[in-house]
Amino acid sequence: MNTHKEHTCDVLIVGSGAAGLSLALHVADHCQVIVLSKGPRSEGSTYYAQGGIAAVFDETDSIDSHVQDTLIAGAGICDEQTVRFIAEHAKPCVQWLIDGGVPFDKLNDPNTEDETPRYHLTREGGHSHRRILHAADATGMAMQTSLQENVKKHPNIQIFERHNALDLITEDKVGGSQQTVVGAYVWNRHDEHVETIRAKCVVLATGGSSKVYQYTSNPDISSGDGIAMAWRAGCRVANLEFNQFHPTCLYHPEARNFLLTEALRGEGAYLRRPDGSRFMLDFDERAELAPRDVVARAIDYEMKRLGADCMYLDITHKRAEFIQQHFPMIYSRLMELGIDMTKEPIPIVPAAHYTCGGVMVDQQGKTDLNHLYAIGEVSYTGLHGANRMASNSLLECVVYAWSAAQAILQELPQIHLCSELPIWDESQVSCSDEEVVIQHNWHELRLFMWDYMGIVRTDKRLERALRRIQLLQQETHEYYSNFRVSNNLLELRNLLQVAELMVRCAMQRKESRGLHYTLDYPEPKEPSGPTILTPNQ
Repeated sequence: MNTHKEHTCDVLIVGSGAAGLSLALHVADHCQVIVLSKGPRSEGSTYYAQGGIAAVFDETDSIDSHVQDTLIAGAGICDEQTVRFIAEHAKPCVQWLIDGGVPFDKLNDPNTEDETPRYHLTREGGHSHRRILHAADATGMAMQTSLQENVKKHPNIQIFERHNALDLITEDKVGGSQQTVVGAYVWNRHDEHVETIRAKCVVLATGGSSKVYQYTSNPDISSGDGIAMAWRAGCRVANLEFNQFHPTCLYHPEARNFLLTEALRGEGAYLRRPDGSRFMLDFDERAELAPRDVVARAIDYEMKRLGADCMYLDITHKRAEFIQQHFPMIYSRLMELGIDMTKEPIPIVPAAHYTCGGVMVDQQGKTDLNHLYAIGEVSYTGLHGANRMASNSLLECVVYAWSAAQAILQELPQIHLCSELPIWDESQVSCSDEEVVIQHNWHELRLFMWDYMGIVRTDKRLERALRRIQLLQQETHEYYSNFRVSNNLLELRNLLQVAELMVRCAMQRKESRGLHYTLDYPEPKEPSGPTILTPNQ
């Protein structure tokens, strides 16, 4: 009996974070939308983003200043046109979020009669002004919740929870040109079958790849799926050597992946050694407000120099009421773990946090393939360059969701839905009783990527990483060919592909710049630009 299921829609969006849901809402009045969510719809990096979203709302700030700060943080290889494009559209796109119900914190000023709301703006590393709108210390949760509520109300949007996109389907599979995407294979985790979705346009909004590392602030779903699928389909990728390590993740055995927002340092928290002495002024005159790559390397250096398990983040010199008001979620979580941040420093370590490179796109999110878009962390727009400035990531999501939506709505009337898609053939495969192989390979990959492709690199470490990746790819390909699909197998296959692309990008960059620091080439080299990889080259 053939149990194959096929779905159809105008726009298929792979990913249910800020980028994917924003785009769905922008296009849904005019077309039918399916959104794939790998886990529960709230499980994504957006939900865990604490800090906020950057935009010029203060009259003393300017778009030029936002642009310059971003260019400086990007260490000379941002695309200036893209940076300006995003900074100029920041305020209207953030206003769209506000109009949709996102409750950003406001200033309480009883002396003003002005009815225009004024927002509490905080400052984070790399920013020269206070321009971060936030909802206490749970901005991502507030955004995700608001977007989900609005999506739930829209009759033209379906969300398929617990569905993994497996691979893109291009026209050459049905006798046409490979340059056009016509749908996707999807793994339905409910009944464990592969289904197909026919769509006029496909949008990748799958987030980043930080799960490739042993220590990460990201949720478990951040396994580079969109980058791997786009590469296999024929898209170029860029700048995957630039992996941002967040300087301050909680070091505690009972709290994996718990991020301590940069806004803590923006509001005056100090970084201290175990003996209580501050150390950031030894590395940068901006001290705790230096860009993340500088702070993460300083912490890594001090930990290795002292043989220490962690460093400490200290905001005890601020009033307890101030801390509890500004950081209620962090305060509450730490108290559950027996840490009172109003009275004692917080143990911290760096952890992989953000993938600055990704699938190459233009200013409308278009990839190298017809009818395929990529938005958010999965993409390379040129905004981040060699290092992402704090709170520009959520901004990139909402600006490119709006921009891509305009392009999609313009081209949809000219696109015909593909008449049929090839069915996934699993007649020659069997169920595996060796899931332990996948788990072992997964742990091995994450460990050597942390050691060889981490905060500090060398040519030898990168060569070792590439050799091990290639061995694991051979094993995984054989496994993939013989056994039925599983969630862990799909993620391992994608993580290995993205790990290879990361290492290949790093091997091409014979300099240290931003987030890519190598002992073999410790100085920047001019001129410099993005690292671009092309399939089949």
